[in-house]
Order: sequence, then C-alpha cells, then structure tokens
Amino acid sequence: MDINKKKHLDDEFLKGPNSRLENLRFVYYVASEFLKAFRIFHFAGPCITIFGSARFPPDHQYYQLTRKMAYELGRQGFTIMTGGGPGAMEAANRGAQEADALSLGCNIILDHEQEPNPYIDKYVVLNHFFVRKNILRKYSLAFVVMPGGFGTLDEFFESVTLIQTGKLNKFPIVVMDTHYHRFIMEHIEVMVQNKTISPHDLDLILFTDDINEAVDHILNFVRNRRDETIKTAPRPLKILGEKKITKAAHSHESVKINETNS
Repeated sequence: MDINKKKHLDDEFLKGPNSRLENLRFVYYVASEFLKAFRIFHFAGPCITIFGSARFPPDHQYYQLTRKMAYELGRQGFTIMTGGGPGAMEAANRGAQEADALSLGCNIILDHEQEPNPYIDKYVVLNHFFVRKNILRKYSLAFVVMPGGFGTLDEFFESVTLIQTGKLNKFPIVVMDTHYHRFIMEHIEVMVQNKTISPHDLDLILFTDDINEAVDHILNFVRNRRDETIKTAPRPLKILGEKKITKAAHSHESVKINETNS
C-alpha cells in the first residue's frame, strides 16, 4: 500500500465514526504492521533503544555524544535499536557498529521521506508512531533519551507514564545532558511540589551527563533483574527457515571511536 493510501486510512479513522468496513481495514493494516515488525525483530535482543533528534549533523556535539553513548553500550554486548533515521539515530547506530554490536532501526514513513541511515544491520519501516513506539519498548530493556524534539519527549514521557501506572515493568530510563533538559527537570520538580506526581516517581529516571554513570546504571539493572524481567531472544527453528539477525556488510568506512575519549 502506498503512502497516500495509508494516509487516507489514517485521515478517515481520525475523523470520527466510520463504516464497519473502514474500521476493519484500519485494524487489519495496523495488525499487519505489528506482524511485520515481529517477524523482523523476533530474534533481536537484548536491546537498548536510544532516542534523539533527527536534526543533528555529524559534527554536532549531541551527535558525537550519542555516538559515544551507543559505542560504550555496544561494548557491553547490547544490541542498539533506534528510530532508524538521521541525526542522533544515525549516531547511535553508527556507534553500535563501531563497537561491533548489532545495530537495528525502526523507521517511520513521513512526508519528507525519512530514509533509514546507512549504519543499520536490520530495520523495519512502519507508518504509525504508536506501532513504532510499542515495538521499541517490546524489544528493549532500557531507554536512553538524548537531546531531541517533540517526538523524543513523546517517547520519553509515554514510557515513564506506562511504568508509573503499572502498565509496564520498571526498566532504566536514562536522560543524557542535564543542561539541555534543565527545564524538563525543573518542571518535573514543579509537578512533585504540586503533587501531580509522587516523589518516588523521580526514581524512574536518571538525568546525567556522564556516559559511564549511564552505562553502570543500566548494567546494575540487568544484573539485579535478569531472571525477573529480561527475556533472551529465542532460538531460530531451522524447520521454519528461521535465522538469527546478523551484522550486515557495510560498504562505507567507519572511524573507530577512541575508547579513552568516551
């Protein structure tokens, strides 16, 4: 189905009550997106999803910070998953590749045609943000939130809300760069003061500038909760023609990050 037809389905669905057939078509299409992603990422994990703006060029400080963050997590054996686009997403996939870790993308179809970045070993292209967010949560044991825009904050706050309300098991959410997020931090304190959230809700989030602290925070969770909440990827069944996700042969050259400069 081309993008114009997909947008037509979305537009009709959001206008209000539709015919039974239109509703059924919409549900079928959403289900097919979930199934496509399940098939591609069935053998993924353990993953850490890194969020961030698509607008940072490679020479930007936040691109480089994200790249180093992914590199250090990749060195610990984690698969790195992103939204699959440019900017911080590209930086994270690039850092994963430089650490010789598996690099995955969950790309979204947008009007400006956000293309998957060249540092991904395996990716899926979806049309719905809510499908994308659930797939990222499904295969991840931690989130790292880099500087970003509306989409990044949407992914951040929705995940915190799901944990806060008990819809999702608690897992690490690390927010990098306290200067960039200083007003978010202040507003969260305002919510605590006005009792719209509880003081212990602050325990759900680690705000930090230190990559090593972020990595240690995630590793401590993995060590303490592995048997409880962390699932390993299933084994492929040869009889079904299944195969593990393996690293792709990338044609471009990549500069190795200096481990002492992280």
